[in-house]
Amino acid sequence: MGQVVRNPIAMAFAAIFVLIVAGTTFAVVPETQQAVIVRFGEPNRIINRYREGAPFGETGAGLIVRIPFMEEVHWIDKRILSVDMDRQQVLSTDQLRLQVDAFARYRIVDPLRMYISARTEERVSDQLRPILGSALRNELGRRPFAALLSPERGQMMDNIQNALNRVAKQYGAEIVDVRIKRADLPEGTPLQSAYQRMQTARQQEARSIRAQGSKQAQIIRADADAEAANTYAEAFGKDPDFYDFYRAMQSYEATFVNNGSGEEQGRSSIILSPDNDYLREFRGRR
Repeated sequence: MGQVVRNPIAMAFAAIFVLIVAGTTFAVVPETQQAVIVRFGEPNRIINRYREGAPFGETGAGLIVRIPFMEEVHWIDKRILSVDMDRQQVLSTDQLRLQVDAFARYRIVDPLRMYISARTEERVSDQLRPILGSALRNELGRRPFAALLSPERGQMMDNIQNALNRVAKQYGAEIVDVRIKRADLPEGTPLQSAYQRMQTARQQEARSIRAQGSKQAQIIRADADAEAANTYAEAFGKDPDFYDFYRAMQSYEATFVNNGSGEEQGRSSIILSPDNDYLREFRGRR
């Protein structure tokens, strides 16, 4: 031992050996990672496994001990991960070709299954990406384009998530959410044709609404005119003299007030005998 202390090179080698042994014995598991301890190529135990609702600091993260040179640590992310789908062309039931971008969020909930089936998160994403595209095409292919703009969109996302989740379970993952970033018609003639169809449909709907409104207005006016005529008839039937007076006043108004147009309105002159029957209402009743 004294010779080792007196030999600086030996001390350096000893220090390096101690550091190597310590580095292969101790490891720190962060809160954001799950650790799969592998012994001679076989998974042995899981450290800091994901547990839903587990309080922060009580999940098993921290300093761990492993057998040096026999056990190694494989890290698996504990956070929510994302898989982006390549832009897909989808044919809707109304024969519209849509350019669709979507993404999914997932979390590794079974690190042992994930390690056995895929080893890394990147491989899980690679496996989920084509399944997401297939589920999206199948779901959107059964619906018209307008469904993407309606409350039905939420049910569509749930169906896609459930289909993707069945595959994700094989890799120890759980789908948290699926969303469509954009769904557009291709530029050019298809887009303009779609706009034209939408405009024509809205114009037809507007014409139908106006026609219904005009029909209802005519019915209301006809009912009102019939009711007014009935009221007049009942009133005039009770007093024939008043009816003659009312009709004479209407005739005088049309003749002396509302004749002509512009500045000449109401300026006409009529010469009649005072005994003319037309002017009997001006003479008063006897």
